[in-house]
Amino acid sequence: MKNNILIAVAIVLSVLSTSCQQKKEVNTQNQADKVSIATYFQNYYDERLKLFPLEATANGENRYNDQLPNDISESYRMKVKAFYESQLKTLESYNRDELSHDEQISYDLLKWDLQNGIEGFRFADNLTPINQFWSLPLTFGQLGSGKGNQPFNTVKDYENFLSRINGFEIWCDTAIVNMRKGLATGNTVTKILVQRIIPQMKDMLVSDVKESIFYMPVKNFPESFTSEEKAKLEASYITAITQQIIPSYKKLFDFFTNEYLPKCRTTIGIKDLPDGADEYNYLIKYYTTTTITPDSAFNLGMSEVNRLHAEMELIKNETGFKGDLKAFFKFMNTDKQFFPFKKPEEVILTFNKIHEQMEPQLKNLFDVTPKSKFEVRQTEKFREASASAEYNPGTADGSRPGIFYVPIPDARKFNTFAMEDLFLHEAIPGHHFQNMLTAENENLPMFRRFIWYGAYGEGWALYTESLGKELGLYQDPYQYFAALSEEMHRAIRLVVDVGIHMKGWSREEAIKFSMEHEGESEEAITAEVERYMAIPGQALSYKIGQLKIQQLRKQAQETLGDKFDIRKFHNEILNDGCLPLAVLEAKMSRWVESMN
Repeated sequence: MKNNILIAVAIVLSVLSTSCQQKKEVNTQNQADKVSIATYFQNYYDERLKLFPLEATANGENRYNDQLPNDISESYRMKVKAFYESQLKTLESYNRDELSHDEQISYDLLKWDLQNGIEGFRFADNLTPINQFWSLPLTFGQLGSGKGNQPFNTVKDYENFLSRINGFEIWCDTAIVNMRKGLATGNTVTKILVQRIIPQMKDMLVSDVKESIFYMPVKNFPESFTSEEKAKLEASYITAITQQIIPSYKKLFDFFTNEYLPKCRTTIGIKDLPDGADEYNYLIKYYTTTTITPDSAFNLGMSEVNRLHAEMELIKNETGFKGDLKAFFKFMNTDKQFFPFKKPEEVILTFNKIHEQMEPQLKNLFDVTPKSKFEVRQTEKFREASASAEYNPGTADGSRPGIFYVPIPDARKFNTFAMEDLFLHEAIPGHHFQNMLTAENENLPMFRRFIWYGAYGEGWALYTESLGKELGLYQDPYQYFAALSEEMHRAIRLVVDVGIHMKGWSREEAIKFSMEHEGESEEAITAEVERYMAIPGQALSYKIGQLKIQQLRKQAQETLGDKFDIRKFHNEILNDGCLPLAVLEAKMSRWVESMN
């Protein structure tokens, strides 16, 4: 009996030993098979571009310029979700504690991004795929104009866009199918925004194909093309425009006009949609990269509104104006001295002069600046009626400059109000510095050179508005008042965005609140409020990010004292690119410790 027990024990020990050895061999093999974290990051980026070819084109990666996925289809959404889940599993297989400091930042950033992306698929935003501010029908016009991200330098480039036109036709058909599902489930765009979308679709329905924005590349063939190549491509583009592009926009126009508009909802808050309240909380997290609640954002906004209101009163009084702030706003929106322009070219020239004025002072705040070129351009006619001023990043290789787009529907109505502030935010040192220094930084993994977080990117741009005096601007009290008013504009967003989407505010209430506290025209404020209606939560990112960067600067100055160098601080804020705010704060704390 005793011998039997000893034999049994020996067998068990042998099995356990063999099992442990096998596990050890498997683990060793897995470690051998696993690529370095740097290689994994590059592989992630490469695989991602296959799913997001428009993103690749924007990044200057031209391998997928002929592709346009149907990104609002369920099959595509599930494919992307599976990709995110697989990538997250692979990422978490690496031991974070064994990574370098820089690799840990990349790890934390990518983990946040993947988890956030997976969570977003809980919501059926593909049932409302078109709004008046951001949507493929608008983006596609920019691409097809030859003035945007899509290159038109070779015959292959022209053929690539013809292939994308095929994808666009499919996308538009799917959009209509999805919006019909939205009508059936109560998940629609609000009626007032549909009324803004319809004219945008109509503008694409030209009777003369040569007047189409998609014909512009044909008008601008490179000189190197042969006569035969030009003739063949022109014929192909005429066919594509007449048989695919215009019919696609016509389908959308007819659908919105005849079917969608009469049946879509009249409420404006996202909470009125299925799962709307949960989706709004998700969007706040997505855009601010924080866990701030709607009520906290609303209360923060009210606090900032009151603070800025007091500062604006002081500057108004310094100008000698007799009257309250509301009267001063009206003065700045109506007095002839603020409307000197007759032609769009004069507006562009004035922005370029602002650039020249501030240029000598930049070296005092920045010792690292982008190599990429920069231009100011008028927004294309087909979209400028509903567009805001915006920055479009260039490419790291310099083949496309960073572009500050300015909508100028009527130059005679273009107010000089806040031109200096707007240039700081949208152009230099705002979005151009932030975007292009990141894109040009070859030390960053590729996925980080082109990633975007609104709280960081818009927060940085809003922070740079406060640098105006240090850069030789805001010498005119009206321009400084305008800068305060623009900061007020972002504080108001915290209040109004939450008010619309969670507190039941009407469009008119939102407009009224804004009109009482800032100097924008009623027309501009109306367009802004309708933007908040179209893109819930996005407007919160600016002020949340700005306040965090200002807090980090104050903490660094207090801790470092005489050791504080504003140029090094700005370098440190910018040199790792867009980061979720918690990741940025941890990084800056380590930097301050290293400098002290």
